[in-house]
Amino acid sequence: MISKDPALTKAQKVRMDWQNRAIRRLWKLSFFAMALIPLVLLLVSLQNLPTFDELENPKYSLASEIYASDGQVIDKYYIENRVPVPYSELSPYLVQALISTEDSRFYNHSGVDFEALARVVIKTAILGDRSSGGGSTISQQLAKLLYPRQDYDEMWSFVRPFALVNTKLKEWITAIKLEKSYTKEEIIEIYLNQFDFINGAYGVQSASETYFGKPQKELNIEEAAVLIGMLKNPSLYNPMRWRERVENRRTTVLMLMKEMGYITQSNFDSLKVLPLDMSHFKRQTRFTGKAPYFTNELSKEIKKILDSPDIVKTDGTKYNLYKDGLKIYTPLDLVIQKTAEEAVYEHMADLQKTFNQVWKGKDPWTYEAENWQLDLRQAALLYHIRNSDRYQNARARSINKYLRSWQEEYKGVEFNDKDLDRLVSASKDKKFLKNLLKRKYITDDEMSSYEDVIDDSKFKTLLSNWSQFQADVKKEFDTPIKMTVFDYNKSHEKDATMTPLDSIKYHRMFLQAGVLAMDPRNGQIKAWVGGIDHKYFQYDHIRFNRQVGSTFKPFVYATAVALQYISPCTQVVDKQYTIEPGEGNFQLKEPWNPGNSTGGFSWKKVSLYEGLSKSINSVSVFLMKQLGDPEPVRGLVHNMGIDSTIVRSDGQYRLPKQPSICLGSADLSVFEMTGAYATFANNGIYRKPIIITKIVDRDGKVIYEPKREDNRALPPTSNYVMVDMLKYNMRGAGGFSGVKSEMGGKTGTTNDYVDGWFMGITPSLVVGTWVGGDDKWVRFQSLTNGQGSVMARPIFAKLLYKLERSTSSYDPSASFVVPKGELGIETDCYKYMVEHGLMLPEEPSDSTLIPSDSTLLLKPENEEEFFNG
Repeated sequence: MISKDPALTKAQKVRMDWQNRAIRRLWKLSFFAMALIPLVLLLVSLQNLPTFDELENPKYSLASEIYASDGQVIDKYYIENRVPVPYSELSPYLVQALISTEDSRFYNHSGVDFEALARVVIKTAILGDRSSGGGSTISQQLAKLLYPRQDYDEMWSFVRPFALVNTKLKEWITAIKLEKSYTKEEIIEIYLNQFDFINGAYGVQSASETYFGKPQKELNIEEAAVLIGMLKNPSLYNPMRWRERVENRRTTVLMLMKEMGYITQSNFDSLKVLPLDMSHFKRQTRFTGKAPYFTNELSKEIKKILDSPDIVKTDGTKYNLYKDGLKIYTPLDLVIQKTAEEAVYEHMADLQKTFNQVWKGKDPWTYEAENWQLDLRQAALLYHIRNSDRYQNARARSINKYLRSWQEEYKGVEFNDKDLDRLVSASKDKKFLKNLLKRKYITDDEMSSYEDVIDDSKFKTLLSNWSQFQADVKKEFDTPIKMTVFDYNKSHEKDATMTPLDSIKYHRMFLQAGVLAMDPRNGQIKAWVGGIDHKYFQYDHIRFNRQVGSTFKPFVYATAVALQYISPCTQVVDKQYTIEPGEGNFQLKEPWNPGNSTGGFSWKKVSLYEGLSKSINSVSVFLMKQLGDPEPVRGLVHNMGIDSTIVRSDGQYRLPKQPSICLGSADLSVFEMTGAYATFANNGIYRKPIIITKIVDRDGKVIYEPKREDNRALPPTSNYVMVDMLKYNMRGAGGFSGVKSEMGGKTGTTNDYVDGWFMGITPSLVVGTWVGGDDKWVRFQSLTNGQGSVMARPIFAKLLYKLERSTSSYDPSASFVVPKGELGIETDCYKYMVEHGLMLPEEPSDSTLIPSDSTLLLKPENEEEFFNG
């Protein structure tokens, strides 16, 4: 009501009249809101909210299971890499920090704290005081965790606020339901066990072990404060990335604990100044099941499948491998898998002993290295140091905080190790950046950013700090400490005292292996061994590319047999052959005339059987010269599953369009080579390797089955000739005593004995094997131990021997397919020699092959004598 006081001015009377009307409207609005809220809550409650049954048995993210061919569970994919901790065993520091920081009135509300909401509305919304805190309770945060919000990014801007309000109201109702379903203690227990603390840490127990290397019950107050501080936003308060931000957040948590009376002022003062110690950070290994290399690589394949637009849930959303409880069925045979692992471990343990003796007293990081090789090796060693958890932890402790100020000032430079190394080099050489630009390693903008940093008056301080950090790191990596390292024994590890640098060198000195076993009849992968021990060596060697050497030669021989109907008994003079510029379709600019691996030529006639068996380069060059073009070979291997269209980063084809392809110059993977060799064992038909037979969702619906891809790569007759040649390669091969399977194979050894290969075939199992060092200078120094027959073939021999005596699905009595009718290509070399007038018919022979040292094939004194007869 307007005052009658005559002393009031007209303006004052208008103002008071406006205020009174505003108050009346506010009261009306309040009454309307009070009447509307129950209606809104009723409407919200009718929406898709979790039932009481769901709340009492909440559907946590369901693990997806991987099944072997016999139905056994191999492993699981799950996002909750957690060990649930009951409330009674939770660290009291965690509980105190949680209540102090997230919900100080936790025990005084029933899911929604209206007092806190009023504080937020008045202080935050009206007065703009963002330090007043939020209004969400722990119960609401749990509701949000169990039943995540939808994505609002694609909503229209005017719809988004209403959707947010609707979601918030649903969370309120769910929180109230949670309070009725669980005790306060159970809510805290579920919340801390459900939260994703990132970096592979799900739940507070995993987080404690990941970030601090200890069980959560052993956490200090300041460590508990770090983890609880992450609840606000784990990415924003990631201890491994934002040290200063995390320290500030920790201080806030400690201050709130002080205000709640959980710690004293003196506790707070002493704890807030402690350095953030992340030196025990270590990501947990995810795959520890029966075939860890396989399940790790399998996950990549599954994610590609689930990304397909055709594979979606009924609501149109994509499946999540780690949450949706899928069942992934694979053809992996656990007996063959275990046997393959045993064969790898046994052979590699023996091979490593020999390897260690060869390198005793020598340092592979410096041994026989020219300057450029020395630089390459030291750069590789530096890479391993800087990618270690120890280095990253040291960086987070000391220099990251200082570098952030530079990052904020110069947005064009990330100030990572590579950037800082470039800046150091540029400070010493004015032409360094120009050379990088010329070689297109950096852009004009990047060069400009680097130059701005160098011109900064504080640049010398930056260099000094970086130099000091590197000196500190060197000292840390050169200081001996106690640690556990890999070893060939029953436990696969041992305790040792060594420097972290020596630990890196020690582990890089272990030879690695990649073994893949496949059923050629259906393409199903039966065993996958990606390395010698997944705990210590997680890099998988099945899909990585290495030079294949002589294991590629059968493809050249097969092309010649298929296109030219050439007999494997055909004799070729072991001499140097030259492919000239302009010859055929090789497009050479210079003559190409490679030598043999032995360094010389015998000048004897050798059959193709022998040429392949002994990996004589001259025979492969002769066949390539006869073909006149590398394309037929590239076309054949393309049809056998090795993509010939792939171009490397340097612009060259991965399968060279050059004659050198015939000597195995290409870098290929065990996976590709095994699939290609399976073509020989499958009567010339290529079948794409299968690692998944089907994927089923939690409701039993089959959402994926692979399409069978068959491709006739070789005619049956030509293929049989190649199988016969591969079988001949195994005659007299050592290590196969007691093995009854029909088998063939080919070894491969690359330059400087860097890679040892063996590709073995049987009618029911094809096995690809690679052995070598991850660093190419970690190798044997002579052919004696560095050849494929020593490095790789024994694994195949051990595997077959063990499988023939096991209860696996392997069939040792199976036989290769023999084409019906005449081959049209002579494989009996006695008949071949007689038919071609190279031997008299009465000369007896009990072998399909005529020895190359026959008196008919004596080495001539010189080339002229040979051609003159």
